[in-house]
Amino acid sequence: MEEKKVLLVATVQSHIAQFHKPLIDMLHEKGYKVHIAAKDNLKEKNGLKIENADKIFNVCFSRSPFRVNNIKAYKQLREIVKKNQYDIIHCNTPMGGVISRLVSKKYRKNGMKVIYTVHGFHFYKGAPAINWLVYYPIEKVLSKYTDCLITMNKEDYLIAQNKFKSEKIEFTHGVGVRTEKFSKMINNTEKKELRQSLNLKEDNIVITYVAELMPRKNHYMLLNCIEKLIQENRNIKLLLVGNGKLEENLKKIINEKKLENNVELLGYRLDVPQLMQISDIYVSTSKQEGLPVNIMEAMITGLPIVATNCRGNNDLVENNVNGYVVDIGNEKIFNEKIQQLIDNKELREKFGKEGQKKIEKYKVENVIKELEQIYNMYI
Repeated sequence: MEEKKVLLVATVQSHIAQFHKPLIDMLHEKGYKVHIAAKDNLKEKNGLKIENADKIFNVCFSRSPFRVNNIKAYKQLREIVKKNQYDIIHCNTPMGGVISRLVSKKYRKNGMKVIYTVHGFHFYKGAPAINWLVYYPIEKVLSKYTDCLITMNKEDYLIAQNKFKSEKIEFTHGVGVRTEKFSKMINNTEKKELRQSLNLKEDNIVITYVAELMPRKNHYMLLNCIEKLIQENRNIKLLLVGNGKLEENLKKIINEKKLENNVELLGYRLDVPQLMQISDIYVSTSKQEGLPVNIMEAMITGLPIVATNCRGNNDLVENNVNGYVVDIGNEKIFNEKIQQLIDNKELREKFGKEGQKKIEKYKVENVIKELEQIYNMYI
C-alpha cells in the first residue's frame, strides 16, 4: 500500500509545537505520515518541542511578505513537495498559507488537496487600510487554490463565506485548548510558595495578562489603566507574562509611571496554569486576535475576564456572562469593569463558573472531532 502523507506548514515551528500536536496524533491514528515545514525558532522558545512528527524541514519563511527570504522559502518548499508527493498540504499562518498555495497550484491537478487554517486574517474590522490593500487581495486570489478554508471566529467566517472562492469554507472552535495541564490544581502550600516567589502579599488582587510583548497586544492601554486603578487600590498586582520586542520600552514606561511595585514583567513562562490559579482577574487589551488561547485558558481556570471588543476576544467573552467586553481604547470603562470585579468576589466567582461552561466546545477533544470530520472529506 502506498504511504499516505500530510505536510503541515507554518511560518515558524513554535506554532506547530504550541497548537498542532493533537492534530498530528489524529493523523497518525488514521495512518498518515506527518511532515512539518516551518522556520526553526524553537531555541528561542524554552521548552517547546515538536516530538511527534515523522520529518521536520527547516524552511526560511519570513512573517513579512516583502522579505526576500520568502523567495528562497518558496523554492525550498517546492522541492520538498516535489520530492515527497503529499496527499494533503495543511497550511497555517499568513505566509505559510501564501507560499504553500503558490507551490501547490501545480500539484492540485494531480489530486493533492490543500487545507488552509486561518488563525486570524490580517484584515479585520478596524485594521489599517494597508492591511486591506495588501493582504485581502492576496487571500481572495489564493482562495481559488484552497480546497478547504478553515476559520475559527465569526468575523473571519463571514468574510470567507461572502468574499472568497474556496471549494469549502468550514468553522472550527479554534485549534483546541488542552485541558490536561489545567486539570491539576496546585495546593495551598504551592500557591503560597509561588506567590512568595513573585513578591505577592496575601491581600493582593492579582490581575494577569499572558501575551507576547508586541504592539497589537496593546499593553500601553493596560498600563494606563493600572496607573489609575492603583490610586484607589494600592494592593493591585499586574502580572505580564510573555516576552517580545517591546520589553525594554515597557520597562521604561513602568518606571516612568512609578508602577514598579504593582507590575511584574515575568517574561516567557512554562507555569502559566499555576499563575492562572493564583490570579483573581484575567484581562486582555488586544487590538485583534484570531481566537486567543490565553483567554480560553483563563476560562478553564475559572477566571472572570475583562477584554477589549475585538475579533476573537468577543467570540469567547460574553458581556455580563463570563466577563466584560469593552471598546478598544476606552480606558475609563475598562477600569470601571475591573473595579467592579475587585469589589465583588461573588461576581468574580459567578463569571468564572460561566466561563468554564462556555469553554467546553473549545476543548481539544471536541475540536479534533471537528477537524477529523473535515479530513474525512479528503481521505
